[in-house]
Amino acid sequence: MSSITGLSGHLRRTIAVAASFAVASLIALPSQTQAAAISDGVVKIGVLTDLSGVSSDNAGRGSVLAATMAIDDFSHDHKVLGAPIELVSADSQGKTDTGATIAREWYDRGKVDMITDLTFSNVALAVDRIADEKKKIALVTGAGSSAISNEQCTAHSVQWMYDTYALANSTSQALLRRGLKSWYFITADYAFGQALEKDASEILTRQGGKVVGSVKHPVNSPDLSSYLLRAQTSGAQVIALANSGTDTLNTVKQASQFNIIQGGKQVFTPLLSLITEIHGMGLKNAQGMILTNGFYWDQDDRSRAFAQRFYAQHKKMPTMMQAAVYSAVLNYLKAIQAAGTDEADAVMAKLKSMKIDDPVIRNGQIRADGKLVHDMLLVQVKTPAESKSEWDLYKILETIPADKAFAPLADSKCALVKK
Repeated sequence: MSSITGLSGHLRRTIAVAASFAVASLIALPSQTQAAAISDGVVKIGVLTDLSGVSSDNAGRGSVLAATMAIDDFSHDHKVLGAPIELVSADSQGKTDTGATIAREWYDRGKVDMITDLTFSNVALAVDRIADEKKKIALVTGAGSSAISNEQCTAHSVQWMYDTYALANSTSQALLRRGLKSWYFITADYAFGQALEKDASEILTRQGGKVVGSVKHPVNSPDLSSYLLRAQTSGAQVIALANSGTDTLNTVKQASQFNIIQGGKQVFTPLLSLITEIHGMGLKNAQGMILTNGFYWDQDDRSRAFAQRFYAQHKKMPTMMQAAVYSAVLNYLKAIQAAGTDEADAVMAKLKSMKIDDPVIRNGQIRADGKLVHDMLLVQVKTPAESKSEWDLYKILETIPADKAFAPLADSKCALVKK
């Protein structure tokens, strides 16, 4: 008989049990397939940051926290496609060889699929090349040299938050509009500082400005007085700082001691200065300075909600570098989910097809050159009287659209860009 009802009771039970196993197998199949799509059965993310040096307050443990928050927000059980998400972190010490050694160890034996932060440009450039060689992913959130997504771009890396061009372009144009055309640079003597000065100088020259001089200082210089005096005697209308971290903080504090900032004869502008540095300088020293940032905690409701959660654990508001780690990790996990695999090329293709819009990034898109372009913010440091709370440090002067802030793709020297 063709119907199951015509069979003996024992045989009916046997068929029913077999059918239940078949249904269970079909139900289990998607998760088994998903797990098979994850290399090594785990998605592992590495935060390679500065835990002990000049930028440890700007990145460091705050970057690790931001990555942890992103994983928490993506999945309450810390899984993607049925596989566990794990996080590791290490200190590059700002050294190229140290950063490269850690990256190779992580990629080769540590089962790490993606490395992020990469606070220093020299470290980021080295790790990007290793990631490309290993067909792994590097999402650069801390380093700013425009070469990362320009001359030295790779197919497996993204420069996530900012670059030296976007910082120099936005700030220099704002000051040029105010008639401040002669500039002197105090520059940190490494890849980031050199790139920042180069980009700013080229932009200034094109816009009718003039560089009257520059001086380079070693990274982590405790005494910057001689450099400041040379800048002061140059007579330049603008003294621009192409440095970062505690170097920027110390330069501004020492400039205040020399009455350069309060004197009013010269405008003092750090081309990269993060909120932790402005907080450390104090509004009395930093007030009035015009800066460009990719993120400010008090921008809108979404940024405030994220920042307040971060502050509850870190007791400081997030810098744009730390916030960028959150955005990079969150969107990386979303791309894995959407691609159905953690295979690097598939994930990169998905990332480049996605609109990046989250509590940190507005109107973001990853271009063919691996540069995440998005809206930037031109801000001015408040006076002590204007500030209503400890971290109420900026007033937003304008939102700069992505296509106005970043260098045009048509001008890119990245080999991945089709001409």
